[in-house]
Amino acid sequence: MSGGRQRTLGGGGQHVLDYLKRMQAENPAFFYAVQSDSDHSGGNIFWADATARLNYNYFKDAVIFDTTYRKNHYRVPFASFIGINHHGQPVLFGCALILNESESSFIWLFQTWLQAMSGRHPVSITTDPDRLIQVAVAQVLPHTRHRFCKSSIFRETKEKLGGLYTSHSTFETEFKKCINESETIDDFESQWHSLLQRYYIMDNEWLQSMYNARQQWVPVYMKDTFFGDFAVNEGSGSLTLFFDGYVTETTTVQILLKQYEKAVVSWHEKELKADYDTTNTMPILKTPSPMEKQAANLYTRRMFKKFQEELVETLANPATKIDDRGTVATYRVAKFGEDHKAHAVNFNSSEAKASCSCQMFEYSGIICRHILAVFRAKNVLTLPSPYILKRWTRNAKSGAVLDEHSSDLPSNSRESVTVRYNNLRQEAIKYVEEGAKSIHIYNVAMNALQEASKKVASMKNQGSGTMHGSSLTNGGSQEMQAIEENQTAVFQSVDEKEKKIRELSAELDNTNQRCEVYRANLLAVLRDMEEQKLKLSVKVQSARLSLKE
Repeated sequence: MSGGRQRTLGGGGQHVLDYLKRMQAENPAFFYAVQSDSDHSGGNIFWADATARLNYNYFKDAVIFDTTYRKNHYRVPFASFIGINHHGQPVLFGCALILNESESSFIWLFQTWLQAMSGRHPVSITTDPDRLIQVAVAQVLPHTRHRFCKSSIFRETKEKLGGLYTSHSTFETEFKKCINESETIDDFESQWHSLLQRYYIMDNEWLQSMYNARQQWVPVYMKDTFFGDFAVNEGSGSLTLFFDGYVTETTTVQILLKQYEKAVVSWHEKELKADYDTTNTMPILKTPSPMEKQAANLYTRRMFKKFQEELVETLANPATKIDDRGTVATYRVAKFGEDHKAHAVNFNSSEAKASCSCQMFEYSGIICRHILAVFRAKNVLTLPSPYILKRWTRNAKSGAVLDEHSSDLPSNSRESVTVRYNNLRQEAIKYVEEGAKSIHIYNVAMNALQEASKKVASMKNQGSGTMHGSSLTNGGSQEMQAIEENQTAVFQSVDEKEKKIRELSAELDNTNQRCEVYRANLLAVLRDMEEQKLKLSVKVQSARLSLKE
Protein backbone atom coordinates (compact mmCIF):
# COMPACT_ATOMS: atom_id res chain seq x y z
CA MET A 1 0.00 0.00 0.00
CA SER A 2 3.00 2.26 -0.07
CA GLY A 3 3.87 4.71 -2.81
CA GLY A 4 3.68 8.40 -3.58
CA ARG A 5 0.97 10.35 -5.41
CA GLN A 6 0.39 13.99 -6.20
CA ARG A 7 -3.13 15.39 -6.08
CA THR A 8 -4.69 18.81 -6.47
CA LEU A 9 -7.82 20.36 -5.01
CA GLY A 10 -8.29 22.79 -7.89
CA GLY A 11 -10.39 25.73 -6.80
CA GLY A 12 -11.33 23.85 -3.66
CA GLY A 13 -7.92 24.51 -2.13
CA GLN A 14 -8.65 28.21 -1.71
CA HIS A 15 -12.08 27.33 -0.31
CA VAL A 16 -10.41 25.25 2.42
CA LEU A 17 -7.83 27.94 3.21
CA ASP A 18 -10.52 30.63 3.48
CA TYR A 19 -12.43 28.40 5.89
CA LEU A 20 -9.36 27.76 8.06
CA LYS A 21 -8.49 31.48 8.18
CA ARG A 22 -12.04 32.29 9.25
CA MET A 23 -12.01 29.63 11.96
CA GLN A 24 -8.74 30.90 13.37
CA ALA A 25 -9.97 34.49 13.34
CA GLU A 26 -12.95 33.36 15.44
CA ASN A 27 -10.81 31.34 17.86
CA PRO A 28 -7.05 31.96 18.24
CA ALA A 29 -6.59 28.44 19.65
CA PHE A 30 -7.53 27.00 16.23
CA PHE A 31 -4.34 25.68 14.61
CA TYR A 32 -3.60 25.14 10.93
CA ALA A 33 -0.58 24.94 8.66
CA VAL A 34 0.21 24.47 4.98
CA GLN A 35 3.32 22.69 3.75
CA SER A 36 5.63 24.91 1.68
CA ASP A 37 4.26 25.24 -1.83
CA SER A 38 4.33 28.21 -4.14
CA ASP A 39 0.64 28.31 -5.07
CA HIS A 40 -0.94 26.00 -2.46
CA SER A 41 -1.91 23.60 -5.26
CA GLY A 42 0.15 20.70 -3.97
CA GLY A 43 0.97 21.60 -0.38
CA ASN A 44 -0.47 19.38 2.35
CA ILE A 45 -2.84 21.06 4.81
CA PHE A 46 -3.30 20.27 8.49
CA TRP A 47 -5.68 21.72 11.09
CA ALA A 48 -6.87 21.08 14.63
CA ASP A 49 -9.52 23.08 16.47
CA ALA A 50 -9.28 24.09 20.13
CA THR A 51 -11.43 21.16 21.30
CA ALA A 52 -9.22 18.65 19.51
CA ARG A 53 -6.11 20.11 21.14
CA LEU A 54 -7.79 20.11 24.55
CA ASN A 55 -9.02 16.53 24.22
CA TYR A 56 -5.50 15.39 23.35
CA ASN A 57 -4.41 16.46 26.83
CA TYR A 58 -6.83 13.96 28.33
CA PHE A 59 -6.66 11.07 25.87
CA LYS A 60 -3.23 11.32 24.26
CA ASP A 61 -2.12 7.83 25.25
CA ALA A 62 -3.56 6.05 22.18
CA VAL A 63 -3.79 7.59 18.69
CA ILE A 64 -5.16 6.27 15.40
CA PHE A 65 -4.09 7.79 12.08
CA ASP A 66 -7.05 7.19 9.77
CA THR A 67 -6.22 7.10 6.04
CA THR A 68 -9.39 5.40 4.85
CA TYR A 69 -9.35 7.68 1.79
CA ARG A 70 -6.45 5.70 0.31
CA LYS A 71 -7.90 2.19 0.37
CA ASN A 72 -11.42 3.36 -0.55
CA HIS A 73 -10.24 5.74 -3.30
CA TYR A 74 -11.92 8.89 -2.00
CA ARG A 75 -12.18 11.93 -4.25
CA VAL A 76 -10.66 14.03 -1.45
CA PRO A 77 -7.42 12.85 0.27
CA PHE A 78 -8.81 13.46 3.75
CA ALA A 79 -7.03 11.91 6.76
CA SER A 80 -7.55 12.33 10.48
CA PHE A 81 -5.84 11.76 13.83
CA ILE A 82 -8.28 10.32 16.34
CA GLY A 83 -8.25 8.91 19.85
CA ILE A 84 -10.64 7.23 22.26
CA ASN A 85 -12.44 9.16 25.00
CA HIS A 86 -13.56 7.95 28.43
CA HIS A 87 -16.78 6.54 26.96
CA GLY A 88 -14.96 4.49 24.34
CA GLN A 89 -16.08 6.92 21.63
CA PRO A 90 -13.78 8.28 18.91
CA VAL A 91 -12.42 11.76 19.63
CA LEU A 92 -10.75 14.02 17.08
CA PHE A 93 -7.10 15.16 17.37
CA GLY A 94 -6.71 16.84 13.98
CA CYS A 95 -7.36 16.59 10.23
CA ALA A 96 -5.27 16.73 7.07
CA LEU A 97 -5.58 16.98 3.32
CA ILE A 98 -2.69 14.95 1.92
CA LEU A 99 -2.12 16.19 -1.62
CA ASN A 100 1.46 14.96 -1.89
CA GLU A 101 1.99 11.40 -0.70
CA SER A 102 5.72 11.28 -0.22
CA GLU A 103 8.02 10.35 2.63
CA SER A 104 8.88 14.00 3.34
CA SER A 105 5.20 14.96 3.29
CA PHE A 106 4.21 12.40 5.90
CA ILE A 107 7.19 13.44 8.04
CA TRP A 108 6.02 17.07 7.77
CA LEU A 109 2.46 16.05 8.67
CA PHE A 110 3.46 14.15 11.81
CA GLN A 111 5.83 16.94 12.89
CA THR A 112 3.10 19.54 12.40
CA TRP A 113 0.50 17.47 14.23
CA LEU A 114 2.92 16.93 17.12
CA GLN A 115 3.61 20.69 17.25
CA ALA A 116 -0.13 21.42 17.43
CA MET A 117 -0.35 18.95 20.33
CA SER A 118 2.43 20.86 22.18
CA GLY A 119 5.05 18.21 21.49
CA ARG A 120 3.47 15.51 23.65
CA HIS A 121 4.16 12.05 22.24
CA PRO A 122 1.45 9.36 22.47
CA VAL A 123 2.09 5.96 24.04
CA SER A 124 0.87 4.16 20.92
CA ILE A 125 -0.26 4.91 17.38
CA THR A 126 -2.20 2.70 14.97
CA THR A 127 -1.90 3.22 11.19
CA ASP A 128 -2.35 1.31 7.96
CA PRO A 129 0.62 -0.92 7.07
CA ASP A 130 2.32 1.58 4.76
CA ARG A 131 6.07 2.06 4.26
CA LEU A 132 5.92 5.86 3.96
CA ILE A 133 3.87 6.21 7.15
CA GLN A 134 6.12 3.73 8.92
CA VAL A 135 9.20 5.83 8.09
CA ALA A 136 7.48 9.03 9.28
CA VAL A 137 6.37 7.49 12.58
CA ALA A 138 9.83 6.07 13.24
CA GLN A 139 11.46 9.47 12.66
CA VAL A 140 8.95 11.76 14.41
CA LEU A 141 7.66 9.42 17.15
CA PRO A 142 10.63 7.13 17.87
CA HIS A 143 9.46 6.19 21.38
CA THR A 144 5.81 5.59 20.44
CA ARG A 145 4.69 1.99 19.91
CA HIS A 146 3.61 1.69 16.27
CA ARG A 147 0.88 -0.81 15.44
CA PHE A 148 -0.51 -1.74 12.02
CA CYS A 149 -4.30 -1.77 11.69
CA LYS A 150 -5.38 -5.41 11.93
CA SER A 151 -8.59 -4.98 9.92
CA SER A 152 -6.55 -3.46 7.05
CA ILE A 153 -4.29 -6.51 7.03
CA PHE A 154 -7.29 -8.86 7.08
CA ARG A 155 -8.83 -7.01 4.14
CA GLU A 156 -5.61 -6.96 2.12
CA THR A 157 -4.98 -10.65 2.87
CA LYS A 158 -8.43 -11.47 1.46
CA GLU A 159 -7.62 -9.47 -1.68
CA LYS A 160 -4.24 -11.14 -2.24
CA LEU A 161 -5.48 -14.66 -1.43
CA GLY A 162 -8.85 -14.36 -3.15
CA GLY A 163 -8.59 -17.77 -4.80
CA LEU A 164 -7.86 -19.51 -1.50
CA TYR A 165 -10.74 -17.71 0.25
CA THR A 166 -13.09 -18.84 -2.55
CA SER A 167 -11.96 -22.46 -2.68
CA HIS A 168 -11.62 -22.98 1.08
CA SER A 169 -14.45 -21.33 3.00
CA THR A 170 -12.91 -22.30 6.35
CA PHE A 171 -9.60 -20.51 5.81
CA GLU A 172 -10.78 -17.01 6.80
CA THR A 173 -12.23 -18.24 10.10
CA GLU A 174 -9.11 -20.21 10.95
CA PHE A 175 -6.82 -17.36 9.96
CA LYS A 176 -8.63 -14.85 12.18
CA LYS A 177 -8.78 -17.33 15.04
CA CYS A 178 -5.01 -17.79 14.83
CA ILE A 179 -4.50 -14.02 15.05
CA ASN A 180 -7.20 -13.08 17.56
CA GLU A 181 -7.35 -16.01 19.96
CA SER A 182 -3.72 -16.99 20.48
CA GLU A 183 -3.04 -16.73 24.22
CA THR A 184 0.76 -16.85 24.03
CA ILE A 185 3.49 -16.24 21.47
CA ASP A 186 4.22 -19.99 21.33
CA ASP A 187 0.54 -20.65 20.75
CA PHE A 188 0.48 -18.18 17.84
CA GLU A 189 3.67 -19.55 16.27
CA SER A 190 2.32 -23.09 16.42
CA GLN A 191 -1.09 -22.17 14.96
CA TRP A 192 0.43 -20.01 12.22
CA HIS A 193 2.81 -22.68 10.89
CA SER A 194 0.12 -25.35 11.18
CA LEU A 195 -2.30 -23.17 9.18
CA LEU A 196 0.20 -22.54 6.39
CA GLN A 197 1.05 -26.22 6.11
CA ARG A 198 -2.59 -27.31 6.14
CA TYR A 199 -3.43 -25.04 3.18
CA TYR A 200 -0.07 -25.48 1.38
CA ILE A 201 0.79 -21.77 1.43
CA MET A 202 4.20 -21.89 3.17
CA ASP A 203 5.86 -19.98 0.30
CA ASN A 204 3.28 -17.22 -0.10
CA GLU A 205 5.20 -13.90 -0.20
CA TRP A 206 2.40 -11.79 1.28
CA LEU A 207 1.91 -14.04 4.28
CA GLN A 208 5.66 -14.22 4.78
CA SER A 209 5.90 -10.41 4.80
CA MET A 210 3.05 -10.21 7.32
CA TYR A 211 4.72 -12.84 9.48
CA ASN A 212 7.96 -10.84 9.43
CA ALA A 213 5.98 -7.81 10.66
CA ARG A 214 3.99 -9.82 13.24
CA GLN A 215 5.28 -7.82 16.20
CA GLN A 216 3.48 -4.76 14.80
CA TRP A 217 0.00 -6.19 14.34
CA VAL A 218 -0.58 -9.56 16.00
CA PRO A 219 -2.19 -8.81 19.42
CA VAL A 220 -0.21 -11.38 21.42
CA TYR A 221 3.01 -9.44 20.69
CA MET A 222 1.59 -6.09 21.80
CA LYS A 223 -0.06 -6.86 25.13
CA ASP A 224 2.45 -4.82 27.09
CA THR A 225 1.36 -1.52 25.51
CA PHE A 226 -1.80 0.55 25.99
CA PHE A 227 -4.02 0.82 22.90
CA GLY A 228 -7.40 1.31 24.60
CA ASP A 229 -9.27 -0.87 22.15
CA PHE A 230 -12.65 -0.52 23.83
CA ALA A 231 -13.74 1.49 20.80
CA VAL A 232 -13.94 -1.77 18.87
CA ASN A 233 -17.39 -2.43 17.48
CA GLU A 234 -19.03 -5.44 19.04
CA GLY A 235 -19.09 -8.23 16.48
CA SER A 236 -17.34 -6.44 13.61
CA GLY A 237 -13.93 -6.20 15.24
CA SER A 238 -13.18 -2.91 13.52
CA LEU A 239 -12.59 0.50 15.01
CA THR A 240 -15.37 3.08 15.00
CA LEU A 241 -13.72 5.99 13.20
CA PHE A 242 -14.68 9.62 13.73
CA PHE A 243 -15.83 10.32 10.17
CA ASP A 244 -17.59 7.00 9.41
CA GLY A 245 -20.74 7.88 7.49
CA TYR A 246 -19.79 11.55 7.13
CA VAL A 247 -16.97 11.42 4.56
CA THR A 248 -17.28 8.93 1.71
CA GLU A 249 -15.92 8.17 -1.76
CA THR A 250 -18.19 10.79 -3.35
CA THR A 251 -17.53 13.65 -0.90
CA THR A 252 -16.17 16.76 -2.62
CA VAL A 253 -13.97 19.48 -1.13
CA GLN A 254 -16.91 21.85 -0.94
CA ILE A 255 -19.03 19.30 0.94
CA LEU A 256 -16.12 18.05 3.08
CA LEU A 257 -16.01 21.00 5.47
CA LYS A 258 -19.75 20.84 6.12
CA GLN A 259 -19.49 17.12 6.83
CA TYR A 260 -16.48 17.76 9.06
CA GLU A 261 -18.56 20.18 11.15
CA LYS A 262 -21.51 17.78 11.27
CA ALA A 263 -19.28 14.98 12.56
CA VAL A 264 -17.75 17.24 15.22
CA VAL A 265 -21.18 18.35 16.45
CA SER A 266 -22.63 14.84 16.34
CA TRP A 267 -19.84 13.22 18.37
CA HIS A 268 -19.90 16.10 20.85
CA GLU A 269 -23.62 15.50 21.40
CA LYS A 270 -23.01 11.76 21.83
CA GLU A 271 -20.34 12.49 24.44
CA LEU A 272 -22.70 14.84 26.30
CA LYS A 273 -25.41 12.16 26.28
CA ALA A 274 -22.94 9.57 27.61
CA ASP A 275 -21.85 12.06 30.29
CA TYR A 276 -25.48 12.60 31.27
CA ASP A 277 -26.26 8.88 31.40
CA THR A 278 -23.17 8.24 33.53
CA THR A 279 -23.98 11.04 35.98
CA ASN A 280 -27.74 10.70 36.27
CA THR A 281 -28.42 6.96 36.12
CA MET A 282 -27.22 4.14 38.32
CA PRO A 283 -26.24 0.80 36.76
CA ILE A 284 -27.69 -2.45 38.05
CA LEU A 285 -25.20 -4.14 40.37
CA LYS A 286 -24.81 -7.92 39.95
CA THR A 287 -22.84 -8.75 43.09
CA PRO A 288 -22.77 -7.62 46.74
CA SER A 289 -19.10 -6.68 46.28
CA PRO A 290 -18.05 -3.25 47.64
CA MET A 291 -15.62 -3.14 44.73
CA GLU A 292 -18.46 -3.25 42.20
CA LYS A 293 -20.23 -0.36 43.92
CA GLN A 294 -16.94 1.57 44.02
CA ALA A 295 -16.40 0.99 40.29
CA ALA A 296 -19.96 2.05 39.47
CA ASN A 297 -19.25 5.42 41.05
CA LEU A 298 -15.83 5.80 39.40
CA TYR A 299 -16.06 4.59 35.81
CA THR A 300 -18.14 5.90 32.95
CA ARG A 301 -21.10 3.67 32.17
CA ARG A 302 -19.48 1.79 29.28
CA MET A 303 -16.22 1.18 31.14
CA PHE A 304 -18.10 0.04 34.22
CA LYS A 305 -19.87 -2.60 32.13
CA LYS A 306 -16.48 -3.90 30.97
CA PHE A 307 -15.25 -4.00 34.57
CA GLN A 308 -18.48 -5.63 35.72
CA GLU A 309 -18.07 -8.40 33.13
CA GLU A 310 -14.63 -9.17 34.51
CA LEU A 311 -15.81 -9.06 38.12
CA VAL A 312 -18.74 -11.43 37.51
CA GLU A 313 -16.42 -13.87 35.73
CA THR A 314 -14.35 -14.27 38.91
CA LEU A 315 -17.14 -16.53 40.20
CA ALA A 316 -16.19 -19.08 37.52
CA ASN A 317 -12.42 -18.46 37.69
CA PRO A 318 -11.06 -19.64 41.04
CA ALA A 319 -7.54 -18.68 42.08
CA THR A 320 -5.19 -21.41 43.36
CA LYS A 321 -1.88 -20.56 45.02
CA ILE A 322 1.00 -22.43 43.35
CA ASP A 323 4.03 -20.59 44.78
CA ASP A 324 4.76 -18.45 47.83
CA ARG A 325 7.91 -16.39 48.29
CA GLY A 326 7.27 -14.24 51.31
CA THR A 327 5.34 -11.13 50.31
CA VAL A 328 4.96 -12.27 46.68
CA ALA A 329 2.75 -15.25 45.83
CA THR A 330 1.87 -16.78 42.46
CA TYR A 331 -1.66 -17.92 41.68
CA ARG A 332 -3.05 -20.07 38.92
CA VAL A 333 -6.41 -18.81 37.64
CA ALA A 334 -8.51 -20.80 35.19
CA LYS A 335 -12.16 -21.16 34.28
CA PHE A 336 -13.85 -24.40 35.35
CA GLY A 337 -13.18 -27.02 32.67
CA GLU A 338 -10.59 -24.89 30.85
CA ASP A 339 -7.39 -25.65 32.71
CA HIS A 340 -5.43 -25.45 29.46
CA LYS A 341 -6.19 -21.72 29.37
CA ALA A 342 -4.91 -20.93 32.86
CA HIS A 343 -3.20 -17.62 33.62
CA ALA A 344 -0.54 -16.86 36.22
CA VAL A 345 -1.02 -13.94 38.63
CA ASN A 346 1.78 -12.60 40.84
CA PHE A 347 0.41 -10.88 43.94
CA ASN A 348 2.38 -8.64 46.31
CA SER A 349 0.45 -8.70 49.59
CA SER A 350 2.36 -5.84 51.22
CA GLU A 351 1.49 -3.43 48.39
CA ALA A 352 -1.77 -5.03 47.21
CA LYS A 353 -0.35 -5.10 43.68
CA ALA A 354 -0.72 -7.82 41.09
CA SER A 355 0.31 -8.61 37.52
CA CYS A 356 -1.29 -11.14 35.18
CA SER A 357 0.13 -13.08 32.26
CA CYS A 358 -2.85 -12.02 30.12
CA GLN A 359 -1.72 -8.35 30.45
CA MET A 360 -5.25 -7.08 29.91
CA PHE A 361 -4.70 -4.11 32.21
CA GLU A 362 -1.53 -3.02 30.38
CA TYR A 363 -3.28 -3.31 27.02
CA SER A 364 -6.71 -1.89 27.83
CA GLY A 365 -6.55 -0.12 31.19
CA ILE A 366 -9.30 -2.31 32.71
CA ILE A 367 -8.29 -4.90 35.32
CA CYS A 368 -8.75 -8.55 34.31
CA ARG A 369 -10.86 -11.28 35.91
CA HIS A 370 -7.72 -13.18 36.89
CA ILE A 371 -6.34 -10.43 39.13
CA LEU A 372 -9.85 -9.78 40.47
CA ALA A 373 -10.11 -13.47 41.37
CA VAL A 374 -6.90 -13.19 43.39
CA PHE A 375 -8.17 -10.00 45.07
CA ARG A 376 -11.31 -11.88 45.97
CA ALA A 377 -9.31 -14.75 47.43
CA LYS A 378 -7.14 -12.34 49.43
CA ASN A 379 -10.13 -10.31 50.65
CA VAL A 380 -9.12 -7.13 48.83
CA LEU A 381 -12.53 -5.45 48.98
CA THR A 382 -11.92 -2.24 47.05
CA LEU A 383 -10.05 -1.54 43.85
CA PRO A 384 -6.51 -0.25 44.61
CA SER A 385 -5.79 3.14 43.03
CA PRO A 386 -3.03 1.85 40.66
CA TYR A 387 -5.74 -0.12 38.84
CA ILE A 388 -8.06 2.84 38.31
CA LEU A 389 -7.00 4.46 35.05
CA LYS A 390 -8.29 8.03 35.18
CA ARG A 391 -8.85 8.18 31.43
CA TRP A 392 -11.72 5.65 31.82
CA THR A 393 -13.38 7.41 34.75
CA ARG A 394 -16.19 9.95 34.79
CA ASN A 395 -13.58 12.50 36.00
CA ALA A 396 -11.24 11.91 33.06
CA LYS A 397 -11.54 15.54 31.99
CA SER A 398 -11.42 17.14 35.43
CA GLY A 399 -8.73 19.62 36.48
CA ALA A 400 -7.16 22.57 34.67
CA VAL A 401 -5.00 21.73 31.67
CA LEU A 402 -1.64 23.44 31.64
CA ASP A 403 0.66 23.52 28.65
CA GLU A 404 3.98 22.18 29.87
CA HIS A 405 5.78 24.17 27.15
CA SER A 406 4.10 27.48 27.84
CA SER A 407 6.79 28.62 30.26
CA ASP A 408 9.32 28.47 27.43
CA LEU A 409 7.30 30.83 25.26
CA PRO A 410 6.85 34.61 25.37
CA SER A 411 3.81 35.76 27.30
CA ASN A 412 2.04 37.00 24.18
CA SER A 413 2.50 33.81 22.13
CA ARG A 414 -0.37 31.91 20.61
CA GLU A 415 0.32 28.92 22.83
CA SER A 416 -0.42 31.05 25.90
CA VAL A 417 -3.75 31.98 24.28
CA THR A 418 -4.42 28.26 23.84
CA VAL A 419 -3.70 27.60 27.50
CA ARG A 420 -5.97 30.45 28.60
CA TYR A 421 -8.74 29.27 26.28
CA ASN A 422 -8.48 25.65 27.45
CA ASN A 423 -8.45 26.55 31.14
CA LEU A 424 -11.40 28.94 30.82
CA ARG A 425 -13.36 26.37 28.84
CA GLN A 426 -12.74 23.64 31.39
CA GLU A 427 -13.73 25.87 34.30
CA ALA A 428 -16.88 26.89 32.41
CA ILE A 429 -17.83 23.22 31.90
CA LYS A 430 -17.48 22.54 35.64
CA TYR A 431 -19.49 25.72 36.36
CA VAL A 432 -22.32 24.55 34.10
CA GLU A 433 -22.36 21.07 35.66
CA GLU A 434 -22.62 22.50 39.18
CA GLY A 435 -25.12 25.18 38.16
CA ALA A 436 -27.58 22.68 36.73
CA LYS A 437 -27.87 20.57 39.90
CA SER A 438 -30.81 22.49 41.38
CA ILE A 439 -33.10 25.40 40.55
CA HIS A 440 -31.64 27.53 43.33
CA ILE A 441 -28.02 26.93 42.25
CA TYR A 442 -29.08 27.49 38.63
CA ASN A 443 -30.49 30.95 39.43
CA VAL A 444 -27.36 31.93 41.36
CA ALA A 445 -25.14 30.65 38.54
CA MET A 446 -27.08 32.53 35.86
CA ASN A 447 -26.89 35.80 37.79
CA ALA A 448 -23.15 35.38 38.33
CA LEU A 449 -22.65 34.54 34.64
CA GLN A 450 -24.52 37.64 33.50
CA GLU A 451 -22.49 39.80 35.90
CA ALA A 452 -19.26 38.26 34.63
CA SER A 453 -20.32 38.95 31.05
CA LYS A 454 -20.77 42.64 31.86
CA LYS A 455 -17.30 42.81 33.43
CA VAL A 456 -15.69 41.13 30.42
CA ALA A 457 -17.41 43.56 28.05
CA SER A 458 -16.29 46.48 30.23
CA MET A 459 -12.68 45.26 30.25
CA LYS A 460 -12.69 44.90 26.46
CA ASN A 461 -13.67 48.57 26.18
CA GLN A 462 -10.75 49.80 28.29
CA GLY A 463 -8.30 50.12 25.41
CA SER A 464 -6.49 47.99 22.89
CA GLY A 465 -3.26 47.62 24.85
CA THR A 466 -4.44 44.41 26.52
CA MET A 467 -5.48 42.76 23.26
CA HIS A 468 -2.03 41.94 21.91
CA GLY A 469 -1.95 38.33 23.17
CA SER A 470 -3.69 36.89 20.11
CA SER A 471 -1.58 38.53 17.45
CA LEU A 472 0.95 35.79 16.72
CA THR A 473 0.37 32.93 14.34
CA ASN A 474 0.80 29.30 15.20
CA GLY A 475 3.32 27.27 13.24
CA GLY A 476 6.98 28.22 13.01
CA SER A 477 8.56 25.01 11.67
CA GLN A 478 11.33 25.62 9.12
CA GLU A 479 9.52 23.26 6.76
CA MET A 480 6.31 25.21 7.08
CA GLN A 481 5.19 28.28 5.18
CA ALA A 482 4.04 31.04 7.53
CA ILE A 483 0.38 31.81 7.06
CA GLU A 484 0.53 35.60 7.32
CA GLU A 485 -3.15 36.04 6.73
CA ASN A 486 -3.85 34.14 9.94
CA GLN A 487 -2.67 36.98 12.15
CA THR A 488 -5.23 38.80 14.25
CA ALA A 489 -4.77 42.55 14.16
CA VAL A 490 -2.78 43.92 17.11
CA PHE A 491 -4.91 47.01 17.44
CA GLN A 492 -8.57 46.93 16.52
CA SER A 493 -10.71 49.92 15.81
CA VAL A 494 -13.38 50.95 18.29
CA ASP A 495 -16.08 50.19 15.72
CA GLU A 496 -14.83 46.61 15.34
CA LYS A 497 -14.79 46.15 19.09
CA GLU A 498 -18.28 47.49 19.49
CA LYS A 499 -19.48 45.23 16.70
CA LYS A 500 -17.90 42.23 18.41
CA ILE A 501 -19.48 43.19 21.73
CA ARG A 502 -22.88 43.45 20.05
CA GLU A 503 -22.40 40.00 18.54
CA LEU A 504 -21.36 38.52 21.87
CA SER A 505 -24.26 40.25 23.63
CA ALA A 506 -26.70 38.83 21.10
CA GLU A 507 -25.18 35.38 21.59
CA LEU A 508 -25.51 35.77 25.36
CA ASP A 509 -29.16 36.78 24.99
CA ASN A 510 -29.82 33.69 22.88
CA THR A 511 -28.08 31.55 25.48
CA ASN A 512 -30.17 33.12 28.24
CA GLN A 513 -33.32 32.37 26.28
CA ARG A 514 -32.30 28.73 25.87
CA CYS A 515 -31.49 28.54 29.57
CA GLU A 516 -34.96 29.84 30.39
CA VAL A 517 -36.45 27.07 28.26
CA TYR A 518 -34.29 24.49 30.07
CA ARG A 519 -35.32 26.00 33.40
CA ALA A 520 -38.99 25.74 32.48
CA ASN A 521 -38.49 22.12 31.42
CA LEU A 522 -36.72 21.32 34.68
CA LEU A 523 -39.53 22.88 36.68
CA ALA A 524 -42.05 20.85 34.71
CA VAL A 525 -40.14 17.67 35.48
CA LEU A 526 -40.01 18.58 39.18
CA ARG A 527 -43.77 19.21 39.20
CA ASP A 528 -44.38 15.85 37.57
CA MET A 529 -42.18 14.17 40.17
CA GLU A 530 -44.08 15.86 42.99
CA GLU A 531 -47.38 14.71 41.48
CA GLN A 532 -46.08 11.15 41.17
CA LYS A 533 -44.84 11.31 44.75
CA LEU A 534 -48.28 12.43 45.94
CA LYS A 535 -50.04 9.67 43.99
CA LEU A 536 -47.67 7.05 45.42
CA SER A 537 -48.26 8.38 48.94
CA VAL A 538 -52.02 8.03 48.46
CA LYS A 539 -51.60 4.46 47.20
CA VAL A 540 -49.34 3.52 50.11
CA GLN A 541 -51.84 4.99 52.61
CA SER A 542 -54.72 3.12 50.97
CA ALA A 543 -52.73 -0.12 51.11
CA ARG A 544 -52.03 0.38 54.81
CA LEU A 545 -55.70 1.01 55.55
CA SER A 546 -56.76 -2.11 53.67
CA LEU A 547 -54.25 -4.20 55.65
CA LYS A 548 -55.64 -2.89 58.95
CA GLU A 549 -59.15 -3.78 57.87
